[in-house]
Parts: sequence; C-alpha cells; structure tokens
Amino acid sequence: MNRREFTKNMGVVMTALNLPILKTTVSAKPFVRLGAPLLERFDGPDEWIALLKKDRYRAAYCPLKTDAPADQIKAYQTAAKRADIVIAEVGAWSNPISPDADMARTAIKKCIDSLALSEAIGANCCVNISGSKNPAQWAGPHKDNFSTATFDQIVEVTRRIIDEVKPTQTYFALELMPWSYPDSPDSYLRLIKAIDRKRFAVHLDPMNIIDSPRSFFSNSALIKECFAKLGSYIRSCHGKDIILKEDVYTPQLVECRPGLGQLDYTMFLTELSKLKNIPLMLEHLSTMEAYQQAATYIRSVGDKVGIDV
Repeated sequence: MNRREFTKNMGVVMTALNLPILKTTVSAKPFVRLGAPLLERFDGPDEWIALLKKDRYRAAYCPLKTDAPADQIKAYQTAAKRADIVIAEVGAWSNPISPDADMARTAIKKCIDSLALSEAIGANCCVNISGSKNPAQWAGPHKDNFSTATFDQIVEVTRRIIDEVKPTQTYFALELMPWSYPDSPDSYLRLIKAIDRKRFAVHLDPMNIIDSPRSFFSNSALIKECFAKLGSYIRSCHGKDIILKEDVYTPQLVECRPGLGQLDYTMFLTELSKLKNIPLMLEHLSTMEAYQQAATYIRSVGDKVGIDV
C-alpha cells in the first residue's frame, strides 16, 4: 500500500469512527528582503554576490550604470537569480519637470535609459521623484509643485518615459515626497489613475511623508494606510527613520538611522511581509558600520514579531 492509498483509507476509517481528520500544513515563516548600498568595491558579479551574502542581504540596488554593455548586464542578472538576490531598483534621480528646459530634457533621457536598464537587468522597478519647480534645488520645495499644471505635466512625462521603453518585466515608480506629488497614498492613487499605464507602480518610503507632529506621532496608522491603499502596486521600499526635535518650538523633523527614531518598524515589517519579494532598502547612511547597525536593528524587530529579515 502506497502513502496515498494509506492516507485515503485512514480518512475513511476516521470518518467511520466519527473522529476529526487533522490536516497537516507547512507554514513558511514570513520574511522581508533587506538590502543596502555596498560601500566596498567589487569586481564582477561573483564579488558583488559575496559582499551581499556577507551582510546577509537578499536584495540589492542595481550595481551597474546605464551605459553598461549587454553582456555585463546579463552576467549580473544571472548571478542575482542564481543567488536568490532581488535587484530592487534602478535609481533615475533627476528632475524631469525642471523649469530649466535643458535640465528637464536631460532628466527625461536619464529616466528612459534607467528604465531600459531596469528592464534588461530584471530589477523590480526604476525609481525617481516626480520632480520640482524649484530652480535652485532639483528636489526642493516650491509653491508650484502642487499645482494642477504640474500634476498634468507629471502625468505626461511619466507616460512618455514608460511608452518609450515599453517595459514588460519591470516598472517605473515615483518615490513619495513631502513637497511634491505623490505626497500621500490618495495622491498616489490619483496619479496611478491619471497615468493609466500598467507598468507604473509605487515606490514606498513612508518616512518621506511624515511631515508634521501629527503624522509623526501617528506614523503607525500612516504606514498601515499606505499598504492598505497601495499594497498591490508597491515594487520597492526605502527604510529610514525620523525624530521630532523637542528643544525647539518650530517643528523640526530630522532623518536618522533606523533604530534611533520613532518610525514603527513593527508595523512596517508586518505589512511588508504580506507582499511577495518586495525589498526594503536602506539608504542615506555614510558608513558600513551605520548600515550594519541599521540592519541589526531592523532584524531585531523582525525577530520579535516572527519575521525573517
């Protein structure tokens, strides 16, 4: 009698005796893929993978620039797949809606080239900010950033980038920002509807939209709202932290290393672990030690709630 017949016969016996049939299931531990910039130099895909493995990262930033040759792109893509590393994103940081026409033109080309690289290397997404009308700071605040005309321009430019590349594997995403679109889950949904492209997606950085004492103290609810409204569109996340200075009477919110602020990483990891293979990428730290400390903190939060990071 084979195993299948034995199981079937036992089920008949259990039913006849009016005994409960217990189903055995294998429950995989929820996990989040963590990644960070590599500050050490590497030469080739094997050394790149070795550095990622050394720090127990299961996600990575794109290791190549847009002018990389096709065979090199393929080599890194193959190495990542073989090592079970998700390439989270290709950064296209630039200002495609700049009031400076030359700067805007250069930025749009950078976005197109970066999206093409993302498609070729198999990254989850290519990410940029929507841009700014600030003539001095490419990602700075400006009164016109929230105008109807600017919203329409963001839609037009984003469509142009996606339509030029026509990606089928990757996505183009805009990072949440405090002073430009998208600046909230609802404004992101507006953009998704207006842009109307299947390959437009969400890049989630909740710290970027903690912009007041109210959102600072209720950031758990804000994170939960982001996942509730945007979850199915999210392709990559950034992990940072934030403090509210207490010795001044004008609110000052300051970015800091994960673990030194008040961002609710229990909520962040819990919600992110419900999505499949969406990376959490550290950024903006200046030393390897700082990245290791941030990773250790986030993993400790994961351990407390049963999430493997």
